[in-house]
Amino acid sequence: MEETISLQELFGVIKKRLIMILSITVLAAVVAGAISYLFLTPIYQSSTQLLVNQKETKDSSIYQNNQVQTNVQLINTYNVIIKSPAILDEVINQLNLDYTVAELTKNVTVASEANSQVFTVSVQDPDPELAQAIVNTIANVFKAKIKTIMSVDNVTVLAKADLGEKPSPIKPNKKLNIAIGFVVGFWNSCTLETLRDSLNCILLISNNL
Repeated sequence: MEETISLQELFGVIKKRLIMILSITVLAAVVAGAISYLFLTPIYQSSTQLLVNQKETKDSSIYQNNQVQTNVQLINTYNVIIKSPAILDEVINQLNLDYTVAELTKNVTVASEANSQVFTVSVQDPDPELAQAIVNTIANVFKAKIKTIMSVDNVTVLAKADLGEKPSPIKPNKKLNIAIGFVVGFWNSCTLETLRDSLNCILLISNNL
């Protein structure tokens, strides 16, 4: 027995599924937004720039190019030293932080551009003012201690960390999370409706056998 489906019935089915798809999609976006705004702790980042530049001595009147290369290579060593207990222990003591060295290390990143004598130290923390204090203290402690650790005096604080008027958290990215929730909700709802349609077809065929 054959059954005919009118265009009105067909559009009715599509409309019904469209509402379901849109409902699930919007719900997923709302949930993602609620989690981002209400449950995820905002994390702020503060950064300072350091310059590695060997000071000219009395014995060298001309600045040699290989000195630049030496300074660039030293940055890799400085990256390790900055995140070592020799530096971070002092930072923790000065600021009376409720962090262990291991915990603080996770919040500290050191980055440098290729063939550049400038590198950036960044600290992430839920408190923007504390992040600023930590990164500036790291720079000062490192600048003071590197003279003893490596018997060099070639580090200059190029730019101290500055909060600005209205610091913004770097994560969570609320707009991105909502967009991801929207896409995931749309994809899952479409998949669910497709599976349900396939299941209905299987049941219909089974009933006609």
